[in-house]
Amino acid sequence: MAKNNGNGRILSDQSSMNSYIKSICDIMRRDKTKGAMQYIPELTWMMFLRILDEKEQEEEMQCEAVGKSFTPSLKSPYRWKDWGSPNGKKRKEIQEKGKLGDFLEFVNNDLIPNMKSFEKKPNATIKQKIISQIFRKTEKTQLVSERNLLDALESVGLNLPTIVR
Repeated sequence: MAKNNGNGRILSDQSSMNSYIKSICDIMRRDKTKGAMQYIPELTWMMFLRILDEKEQEEEMQCEAVGKSFTPSLKSPYRWKDWGSPNGKKRKEIQEKGKLGDFLEFVNNDLIPNMKSFEKKPNATIKQKIISQIFRKTEKTQLVSERNLLDALESVGLNLPTIVR
């Protein structure tokens, strides 16, 4: 039986998931990312950061419920909810105060280098080391159009599905 996962997207089988992934890849194909060898790694890091943030928000709530402290793997403004979400504080700040291209510049010159930097930190957590490994070969986003990047992020963030078994 299928159920709504809270974000408006209901998936009950693998073909629904395939359709979801294809819709995001279609956005990426509008850009320079013409083949799967380019857009699949891009989609992977976007989805990873989105899922990481969601899981850490759940973990944070569980810790608060039992009076434990919680330290997220990523600090603001590098958590998905800050920059990837359409309502994120950093994203709004860039879009409201900046000019076209500023968001793309943030992703390429701030976000991605920050994600890669954990490999050089001796006190990095296991999660941070995994983040660094995921980004080890990523120099910049493959998307050259800021509009396509924002559209892809919106699709990943607003429609992240759950397969219901």
